[in-house]
Amino acid sequence: MSAFTLISQESQMMMIDFQEKLLPAINKKEGITQNVQKLLKSADVLDIPVKYSEQYPKGLGKTTSEIAKLLPEDSKYFSKLHFSCMAENGFESFIDSNERKQIIVFGIESHICVFSTVMGMLEKGMNVAVVSDACGSRKQANHEIAMDSLGKAGAIVVPTETVIYQLISKSGTPEFKELLPLFKQE
Repeated sequence: MSAFTLISQESQMMMIDFQEKLLPAINKKEGITQNVQKLLKSADVLDIPVKYSEQYPKGLGKTTSEIAKLLPEDSKYFSKLHFSCMAENGFESFIDSNERKQIIVFGIESHICVFSTVMGMLEKGMNVAVVSDACGSRKQANHEIAMDSLGKAGAIVVPTETVIYQLISKSGTPEFKELLPLFKQE
């Protein structure tokens, strides 16, 4: 993979497994949830497609209601049993179903499903940006090791604010003005 700058018209978001029975055990879940909310708001304002997965929803529940209510209406869903989305039959065509070749990934758990999925994407030569502070694990050390490893493997690993500012691209636009309050709340 070569270096790239995120461009809203070329990007799509992939949210992994923000589910009812997984999220409560995640370290720093409140901050992670806030960052996911910022990403979803940005996707809505910038017209970026959002896709999301659920790991064995029958046992782990659906996407948490506080996140699900922010998903854009046209968000696309993928149910999975494999830890890597890429290992699921049909997922590659699901993620590659539009002309947007930059994939912004966030979710839980960093060291399991996010890691496995992103590694599979990198193996296929996809341009992947991982939103480090919108990912989490039960143990912080596992999250940090996963983020470091994904960066070394070729993913761009950056925080929410970097992703959104790259997607906005410049100040003074209506989109910039609409999204700026997301960062003044902190």
